[in-house]
Amino acid sequence: MILEELHNLPAGELALIAMHGTEDIANSINNYLVHWRQDVVSKGLINEAIVEDYNKDTYLVDVRCPRFGSGEAKGLINQSVRGNDLYIISDCFNYGVTYRMYGKEVPMSPDDHYADLKRIIAATYGKARRITVIMPMLYESRQHRRSSRESLDCALALQELTAMGVDNIITFDAHDARVQNAIPTHSFESIPSTYQMIKALINNTPDLKIHKDNLMVVSPDEGGINRCLYYSNFLSIDLGMFYKRRDYSVIVNGRNPIVSHEFLGSNVEGKDMIIVDDMISSGDSIIDIAKQLKQRKAGRIFVCVTFGLFVEGLKVFDEAYEQGLIEKVFTTNLIYRMPELKTRPWYCEVDMSKYIAYIINTLNHEKTLGELLDPSNRVFKFLEKHGYDVKR
Repeated sequence: MILEELHNLPAGELALIAMHGTEDIANSINNYLVHWRQDVVSKGLINEAIVEDYNKDTYLVDVRCPRFGSGEAKGLINQSVRGNDLYIISDCFNYGVTYRMYGKEVPMSPDDHYADLKRIIAATYGKARRITVIMPMLYESRQHRRSSRESLDCALALQELTAMGVDNIITFDAHDARVQNAIPTHSFESIPSTYQMIKALINNTPDLKIHKDNLMVVSPDEGGINRCLYYSNFLSIDLGMFYKRRDYSVIVNGRNPIVSHEFLGSNVEGKDMIIVDDMISSGDSIIDIAKQLKQRKAGRIFVCVTFGLFVEGLKVFDEAYEQGLIEKVFTTNLIYRMPELKTRPWYCEVDMSKYIAYIINTLNHEKTLGELLDPSNRVFKFLEKHGYDVKR
């Protein structure tokens, strides 16, 4: 993106709110914005009348959500946000932050984070010019459709946020982006992390051969097929897919257990594999798929996943790495990562803070997100830069 293209007046004075647990990525985003805007001002590319509001040392707003001993809470904003173009960053899956309730230290659940988000929105008193919620992993995104007498939590949450005055909702690699049908008259963007993933994969694997005879992308289930098509089309490689056979007669840990994975695709022998998905929960499915691919004599196996939850810990991946089942696991920094994850030899982190800063800067200047939402040109340019023969 060229900063000179953003010379028009912004929609409002930019302000960022980092909900509890998002401080690291929010600080990185803020640093990018401060640097870019100082550059714009130094080059005289912005109206002098708004320089004071435009060029700041920080765009972060001081907020808190203190709690009573019973666990009840309230949202506090410690400075004015009247007329601001407000961006609230929330990680509903950060169990690394805690609070005290009845004398016990309690990890914050997704429900706790979501409730705090609503408290901060309520504390704006409707005075912000525009509110954009950036929720990288969408709250209750796996409960996006109804298959029996059950709640539609994700749809209800989206409707609740828009009813409170939220104008835009931005998420990444939504489990099913069709959930936006719950709010058809409001802005909802599910942004792919494809470019950043491909960039990290190539930078960390210099000997990777991007050719259909050497590389294949694999979807772990039918629901992720469109996500994998991005990689298949950009890299001009074949696509394979596993489908899950489940036992629908029982429920274990809130889901029907997987009986087996069945593979659909061409011969994988000797080829490196890229398994692409939106999230790692326990990791059982990924490891089972890796085992099946190895049984078919596949080469190295790389896992590219937007959100690494690792709800059962890291032991299963440690063992898989020692057994040679997986080569690397790539996840983004969009949600909380347990500290020990970053020490693992099989782990690579994909930084998304600069991308989010671009999105915020573009929206604040009322410019289209078209180029940012479609990573095609950036992917092709990156591949060409690194000597890969790509077909546009």
